[in-house]
Amino acid sequence: MKKFISEFKEFISRGSVIDLAVGLIMGSAFTAIVSSLVNDIVMPLIGAIFGGIDFTTLRWVIRAADEAKGIEEASLNYGSFIQAIVNFILIALVIFLVIKAINGVRAKLEKKKEEEEEKEEEAAEEEPSEEVLLLREIRDSLKK
Repeated sequence: MKKFISEFKEFISRGSVIDLAVGLIMGSAFTAIVSSLVNDIVMPLIGAIFGGIDFTTLRWVIRAADEAKGIEEASLNYGSFIQAIVNFILIALVIFLVIKAINGVRAKLEKKKEEEEEKEEEAAEEEPSEEVLLLREIRDSLKK
């Protein structure tokens, strides 16, 4: 049992698990923002373009409600489905743009690091080492 607890502590304290938890929390918050963007801004604009349609109310009634018989309405709410698709596309687009930006910054940093390493190598090649300088001094002293 102690081994199990020890392994669990090691697993839970790994950076990847913590990163996953942070990513999940941030993803949930991000989803709420994008959902608001879709529900409150994008879909009303699309609805206005199509003549003031509220997509959440679009549905196909399979069976009408009959209160006398106690039958509830049965419908396919395809407007909500359309809204969910738009929501997904916008989330995917924003995530794509964020990842693309991160990769661009990462590539620039790597390129800059490589350039600095090349400069250091060139500088090291241009300047002789201390041993070489010392040997040159000895040579010059012996010539005199």
